[in-house]
Amino acid sequence: MANTMDGSRKQNSARSKAERLEARITKEQKELFQRAADIQGRTLTDFVISSVQKIAIQVIQENEMMILSRQDQEVFVEALLNPPAPNAKLRAAAQRYKQNMGV
Repeated sequence: MANTMDGSRKQNSARSKAERLEARITKEQKELFQRAADIQGRTLTDFVISSVQKIAIQVIQENEMMILSRQDQEVFVEALLNPPAPNAKLRAAAQRYKQNMGV
């Protein structure tokens, strides 16, 4: 039974790691990355992938979340609940959109 599970894990691992990522780096960069990987007891590949993944998640989270001061929150909610009337430029843009989209 353990053999079946090992085989299924290998299939999942191979399937999930089908993509490649290549990059040209300087000798100094590679030495720096390798040193950091050695310190953490990881392979260079594992270190680079986990580091890039961690930063990618952080960047996405920072750009998906908006942190507002109390005053900014109030202004934002007020604009949502009581939006200003559209001005001439906004009406013209909406008209162009409708024409371009065939709406």
